[in-house]
Amino acid sequence: MRRIVITLAGLVCAAAAFAAPAAAYEIDPLTRQPIEYADQTYRPQATVIPREVVPFSSRYGAGTIVISTAERRLYYTLGGGQAIRYAVGVGRPGFEWSGVRSIGMKREWPDWRPPAQMLRRRPDLPRYMSGGPDNPLGARAMYLGGTLYRIHGSNEPETIGQAVSSGCIRMTNEDVIDLYDRARVGTRVVVQR
Repeated sequence: MRRIVITLAGLVCAAAAFAAPAAAYEIDPLTRQPIEYADQTYRPQATVIPREVVPFSSRYGAGTIVISTAERRLYYTLGGGQAIRYAVGVGRPGFEWSGVRSIGMKREWPDWRPPAQMLRRRPDLPRYMSGGPDNPLGARAMYLGGTLYRIHGSNEPETIGQAVSSGCIRMTNEDVIDLYDRARVGTRVVVQR
């Protein structure tokens, strides 16, 4: 009898797991509003490494973005010895960099124009791609002044935690939306190797 009860419980859980995804896309998990996608190919991404508030002692004031490319983590400092830690994708070998910049511009669902250097390496890339779920810059982009680099979303969430970009900092769309809402134009960004 016990074996039958366990089997039935397993079947109920499995049925619920298959039924849940259909309902999960009716409400936006970020805004709690109904989703009205013009293009039904965008779906919320699962974050393999969830963002979290962590202890963080540094000399940087609240509201600073600190990126550790070695850890593949971005910290948004909250002050009081805490920060929000996000998983990020970073520059692949040969495209690593470090320095201090600031956010010069922010865009929602940004258009993408690959830089000339990237087009020389990859002539197969489009010269222009309008913003949207298929765009490699994802849902949001924060442009780092004086560079070609951005902190941006990604339509390839599997690259988060990897070193695969041409120097940009990639985040899941959910995480980049969260950071975009917190950071302002002029926010200091410290990139450490």
